[in-house]
Amino acid sequence: MFIGFLRRNWAISHPPQPAKEDQVLKIGLLGASKIAPTAVIEPALNHPSVVIAAVAARDPAKGQEYAKKHNIPVVYNSYQELIDEPTIDAIYIALPNGLHYEWAAKSLQAGKHVLLEKPSVSNSIEATALFRHPSLTRSNAPVIIEAVHSRFHPAFQTFISLLDPPNIVSAHSSAKAPGGYVALDDIRFNYDLAGGSCMDPGSYAIMTLRQMLGAEPEECLEANARMLPQGYDQNCDQAITAKFRFPNGALGKIDVDLNEVGGYWLPWITMHWPAISIPACSATHREVTVPDDKLAVEEEHVIVKTVTLLNYLLPHHWHRIDISEKHMVRNIRTKETLRTWTVTASKKAYKWDDPKKKGEAYWSSYRYQLEEFVNKIKGRDGSGVWIDGEDSINQMRMIDSVYQKAGLLHRPSSKYLEL
Repeated sequence: MFIGFLRRNWAISHPPQPAKEDQVLKIGLLGASKIAPTAVIEPALNHPSVVIAAVAARDPAKGQEYAKKHNIPVVYNSYQELIDEPTIDAIYIALPNGLHYEWAAKSLQAGKHVLLEKPSVSNSIEATALFRHPSLTRSNAPVIIEAVHSRFHPAFQTFISLLDPPNIVSAHSSAKAPGGYVALDDIRFNYDLAGGSCMDPGSYAIMTLRQMLGAEPEECLEANARMLPQGYDQNCDQAITAKFRFPNGALGKIDVDLNEVGGYWLPWITMHWPAISIPACSATHREVTVPDDKLAVEEEHVIVKTVTLLNYLLPHHWHRIDISEKHMVRNIRTKETLRTWTVTASKKAYKWDDPKKKGEAYWSSYRYQLEEFVNKIKGRDGSGVWIDGEDSINQMRMIDSVYQKAGLLHRPSSKYLEL
């Protein structure tokens, strides 16, 4: 088991490199980002239909160094130069959030496919403008997708398949980074660039709620933010919790933090120590009465099912799906509980059960995502997992609702939107 864990994680960062096809998809990177090696450069090495053909960076020296490190053949000194290059088929955008709309829109206008890091844009106004862009209505329209990579992994889809959304009564999703992992002056804490915890780990937590419930919330009931300390951007949240009501009456909660500390023994000593927690999402179902011929006439047998996915953010490294069924025998009239017991089971899913769906145990969630991006562009059958534009618009509406309920400003729209 542990040997398998080591082998899989070695293969994730050292994947086999198959020969490239004649008609490859040439991707250009906007920005010399830290996430691109994990999100697209390494997955492309393992994909026979993809090459990373170019990178554009505003700092020429940084661009050259980045290209050399990652074996990228061409460097452009401006984003527009790369977008205008006719041999580039698709653009990967991992710029600061506040720049997403402008450069995604310009890429679409140039006829380029777009793999757009989450969150897709700064707010729902931008999302509506981008995902209903006129270029997407023409024949042979380019493909654009918000890169919520974890959604493409078999683990997440297996988890979702175990749920019964109309009968969920509560759902919860958490995503936290240990204190110090993100510096307080990082661009992820820059309001003008659409920063904040709800825009970063919050976007994952909100996505999982929407997927678990299979619906959009009717209302954000409450939201509470912990802002950055004095001396830093006072419009930015470093942590946020929120509660939503969904159409079936279920309550969904998120708990996200980009600077989690404490939670240990001796809090007066450890209160500022970085805290480490596993990203998790879970859903509890409405109780179900089941037949049981061993019961007395006045007794009933009910089951409450809870399903939890541990490490939904990076399931390729490790994950576990826990299915818990709490059984209760109680008096029908008084509802007094007479006996209880719990039956548990666990599952893992690094590959699809369906042999017709492509994938390997060492494929990262980013590799699964790239597979579907290429499939969509080339008109191939894929796993069936996709994130369309309306999905991304609804995602940003939910993020906006959190900021509004918390009494905070929506992240600002790009000046390019006003042109």
